[in-house]
Parts: sequence; structure tokens; C-alpha cells
Amino acid sequence: MSTFELPDLGEGLQEAELVAWHVAAGDHVVTDQPLLTVETDKAVVEIPSPQSGHIEQLFGAVGDIIKIGAPLVEFGEKQAADAGTVVGRIEPAEAAEAAPPRPHRAKRQTPKAAPAVRALAKRLGVDLARLTGSGPDGTVTAGDVERAAAGAEEEAPEPLRGVRRTMAQKMAQAHAEVVPATIADIADIDGWPADSDVTMRLIRAIGAGCAAEPALNASYLGQDKGRRLNRKVHLGIAMDTEDGLFVPVLRDVGNRSAADLRRGLEAMKADVRARTVPLEELRGQTITLSNFGMFGGRHAALVVLPPQCAILGAGRIHQQVVPHDGQPAVHRVLPLSLTFDHRAVMGGEASRFMAAVIADLERPT
Repeated sequence: MSTFELPDLGEGLQEAELVAWHVAAGDHVVTDQPLLTVETDKAVVEIPSPQSGHIEQLFGAVGDIIKIGAPLVEFGEKQAADAGTVVGRIEPAEAAEAAPPRPHRAKRQTPKAAPAVRALAKRLGVDLARLTGSGPDGTVTAGDVERAAAGAEEEAPEPLRGVRRTMAQKMAQAHAEVVPATIADIADIDGWPADSDVTMRLIRAIGAGCAAEPALNASYLGQDKGRRLNRKVHLGIAMDTEDGLFVPVLRDVGNRSAADLRRGLEAMKADVRARTVPLEELRGQTITLSNFGMFGGRHAALVVLPPQCAILGAGRIHQQVVPHDGQPAVHRVLPLSLTFDHRAVMGGEASRFMAAVIADLERPT
């Protein structure tokens, strides 16, 4: 017998959620054949078989949280020849004949209830057989039926799984560790050409802001170790999906051309939609962009995920009266919100960063 355990799937990873089994006990598998799929740290990973052989036992059910190093599959002593196919094991006829008959399923009993109570249950769509009566000798009362009907209108709790579970954990970590502060302002973008790419302009502006004030592109390592100023800007791009929030990383945004950054951004979007984002592309961001304005809202107090020190939010572009050449004018403006970890970043540093971002955004091209 040999046991295959959940391997290390990435730096710092401690557990994974079992999404699906692709094999069953009794199967013969070949090397590199997919055994199961797990989801962890916002990525779905298919785990292949490390060997050819006969599967004796599977450990874990769909939805279970499996720790790294926990057993997944137990292989039999004899390994099958690697024929490149999957073959189910055929049980001997004697074993099939000796199998005990399935137990007789008892008919579900309907509890006692008065005719009026039965009529009430029918009207409210309540199955009496599922109720435990609170009346004498277990008789179902009208109150039992009404309580069941009221409870049926409530949605059952939905467990947090996969991406949402990871997001909840990280939000709780951020709430416990970070000391957040937020400043807000607007950028006058009335001079932008009609076909301007808002996301690309924001990416470039964040690069300009980090060049002007490196403190916002820092990692806070703790009270004893202090902060580390990062030389390159690795920008996390918050992407909303039905499954939860993904934040893939666009690397070294300050030293890449606009065309190269656009190709990288489109590739990231495709990977997120297909749930094929490599684990390494979900780690290492030094600052984050949340363009929430594409959905709605103007300003927000955002969440900084440690060890990052800042996140810039872009609100909904709208028209607003602003001073222009000494006169009031209606211009298109872009609301900006900068939330930073006040343990590592001072208000002056945050303000200088915001000023540099706005100056870059207000350039016509």
C-alpha cells in the first residue's frame, strides 16, 4: 500500500478545498491522470496521479477543507501497467452474488393531525411528514404548521466556499491588523480624448504616484521589522466575479509600455474568467487598484490587505461644477479614494502620492 498526500501547491499555502473527484475507489489509474480538483487561494488546481496503480480508498468528500500533507488516495500494492487508459475493476461474480440485499426502505409515516390542521398545511405548502408535533402524543398543531411555513420562507444559510471563503479570511486579517485612513479627491479629466482607456490611465497614474512618493509602494513587515520600500510597482487589479473577488497582479507597471500592459491586463482577465490564474499571479502585489466606479459609487473607504500599505479606488466618472480659468465650468471628473495603512504611511506621504496621481490623470494624453 502507498498513500498519496495533498502536495504543497504554493508558497505559504496551508489548505485547499476539495472541489471534485475524477476517480473512484476500485479504479485503475495511470501516471499524470487527473485525480481531483481543489480550490485554494483564489485558484482552481487539478492534481494528477503520481503513479499508475489501483485505487483502494479515497480520503475526503467534495467541500472538505484538506490540509497540506493530509492523505488523499491510498493505492494498492500491485501497480497496473501504464496503458494510458482508465479501466474500472471487475468484481468476481461470486462477490456480486454474495452481496447482501438492499435493506427495505420503510414507508414514511404521516404524524397525527386534525383535519383542519391538514387543510392548513396543504394551503401553506407544508409537508406534515417532515414535522414533529408538539401536541399530545406527537399530534401536529396549527402552530407547528405555521412555524414550519414561516421557516420555509427563509433561505438556508450558504456556507462560504472557495474564493468567498478566502476573501472572508483576508478581510478579517486586514480588519485585525491594519490601521486604515482614507483621503478622497477628484481628477478633472475633461481634457481626455473620447476613446481614452480609463484603466490604463489609472495604471499609469499609480506608477507616477509611486515614483513621486515610494512610501505608498511599501510592505509593512511589523512593528519590529518596520517597512520595506519596493523598487518595482507590482499592481494588484481587483476583479469582481460571481464567485468572489480576484486580485491578479500586473508586474512592474512603471517600466512597461502601455501596449505591453494592455496585453498583460487582457490575459489576466481571460485567466480570471476561465479560473485558470496561476497561483503565483495572485501573490506579490505591492499596491492595489479598485476601479469600483464601473459599477457605481464615487468614494469609498477601501480595505488594505497586508503587507501592502495602500489601495487606490476610482469612482464613477460624472459631470461636476469645477473652477476653470477663474470661472465655474461643468467638467467630467474622476473621484479618487486612497486608503492607506497609517502604521507605515504618514498623511503627508499619502497626500503627495494622491497629488502625483491627479497630476498624471489630468494630462490630456
